[in-house]
Amino acid sequence: MIGVKERGRRMMREVAAAARSAAPADLVLRNARVVDVFNGEVVCAAVAVKDGLIAGVGDYTAGREVVDAGGLFVVPGLIDGHVHIESSLLTPAAFAAAAVPHGTTAVVADPHEIVNVAGGAGLEFMRAASMGLPLDVFYMVPSCVPATPLEEGGAVFGPEEVAAALDADPRSPGLGEMMNYPGVLGGDAAVLAKIAAARARGLTVDGHAPLLRGRELQAYVAAGIGSDHECVSADEALEKAGLGLHVLIREGSAAKNLLTLLPAVTERNAACFSFCTDDRHPADLVAEGEIDNVLRRAVAAGLDPITAVRMATLHPARHYRLAGLGAVAPGYRADFALVGDLRDFRVERVYKGGRLVAAGGRLTAPPAATPAGRLEDTVRLPALAGRFALPPAPAGARANVIEVLPTEIMTRWVTAPAAEAARLEGGLAKVAVIERYGRSGAVGLGLVKGFGLRRGALASSIAHDSHNVVVVGTDDADMAAAAAAVGAMHGGLAVAAGGRPVATLALPVGGLMANEAAAAVAAGHERVQAAAAALGCTLPAPCMTMSFLALPVIPALRITSRGLVDAERFAFVGLWAD
Repeated sequence: MIGVKERGRRMMREVAAAARSAAPADLVLRNARVVDVFNGEVVCAAVAVKDGLIAGVGDYTAGREVVDAGGLFVVPGLIDGHVHIESSLLTPAAFAAAAVPHGTTAVVADPHEIVNVAGGAGLEFMRAASMGLPLDVFYMVPSCVPATPLEEGGAVFGPEEVAAALDADPRSPGLGEMMNYPGVLGGDAAVLAKIAAARARGLTVDGHAPLLRGRELQAYVAAGIGSDHECVSADEALEKAGLGLHVLIREGSAAKNLLTLLPAVTERNAACFSFCTDDRHPADLVAEGEIDNVLRRAVAAGLDPITAVRMATLHPARHYRLAGLGAVAPGYRADFALVGDLRDFRVERVYKGGRLVAAGGRLTAPPAATPAGRLEDTVRLPALAGRFALPPAPAGARANVIEVLPTEIMTRWVTAPAAEAARLEGGLAKVAVIERYGRSGAVGLGLVKGFGLRRGALASSIAHDSHNVVVVGTDDADMAAAAAAVGAMHGGLAVAAGGRPVATLALPVGGLMANEAAAAVAAGHERVQAAAAALGCTLPAPCMTMSFLALPVIPALRITSRGLVDAERFAFVGLWAD
């Protein structure tokens, strides 16, 4: 029986033989224009593939299969440097079916959404559900479960669990985004122990520190943080890159930072930057694509096309130490996409390990889904009668209000007169976060501005990061109806008006993901958004925006099931301003 080492040596000999043309390749892709991400140029050549690896790029003709690329450009398989698969509302199999035809062959994923819901069982499900896909999913181990002590989640993932999870997955690049930067700066023992666990294993640590600058940023980096995807200005990106952080330029569905941050990228510092989507909802994934969409936008904004390709391939592969990925070169994995040009990046075909896995916008073979089991029963809501009434206001008081921004996950902290708040005038609506794990039954209540709702309510079991049920509405009965609909589906999105649901999307897997293909989920998601628009909602992605209202690590004002949170001081505040 041949051992693993002997098989490895045999493969090396066979690949080397194909590289020397001493033996035929498995695949020869001729008449191609190969993007050389090392020298920054395009090479007219053939690509020889053997045993799933690139054997050579040059004058090759002998192969068991010879394919004419027809002058198409060959780019390395695209890599999303930071994404939450759960935020696509899709299981890993459905996400792969949507992303791979767009040229994405690897993602660095942080599963902290499902781990906040179900702990280790959630992580095990995501890993199992990603096996055998035509997509490499490299899971970071979540660092913030819960993200802060200001919220109530479904699990706790402490330093011991982090260390065990890192040891259990040799493919993990390291520790997921450390959102609790006040804990890092304050020397919180548990926070530092998680960072130390990754560093001791030679792994990287992702950061998450919007607006952090100066000496506090220096302290954050000195603690072992290696990246950041939360920059909101070019100056902030340059400062972080200058301190050694790898800056991930995000262009997702809710947060779109690409055009703001591109001026920071120069010929000298481009190696410090990569692209990511972070959160991408299904309609955008189906209609616009994944990292290919970011490439199109970046090049249209003036970025050199080959620099853009490097930022989507070589740079994230090197930062996360993804061996054998990021280039079309000898010894690298034969993961590549064929595109018509380097401006539109329209993907014609995708190869994974030398096999054709997608053509014409579809996978050649759909992947099998993994049963979710107990993860389909995680939503247990308390009784809601009378829970959405605002408390009486002191004389002359003003209400603290969360103001949302259409294309940002950051919020503004504004105030409104108590009388205006009581009547929900001036564009105000109520917002509630309902503990959904059947424990405290708490309901945090506040006010939000910027949704544009004239009537009705929206509800979702996606509420970063603890994923309690968040509800925004102008009528208490509609808020209760929308929340009840979410509970009845074991998680999902709901729009209610006239005291009943008018549009829903079931997300029973952890209350985060559907059991359907991307196109079906996208259609359901669009119906929900259309129903919200019919009630007056003016936001381009209301469900995504709503999901971030409960994230108390992003400035300025947030809300959890325990109440309103000053996200800059990590402290609770009352509804009525002092």
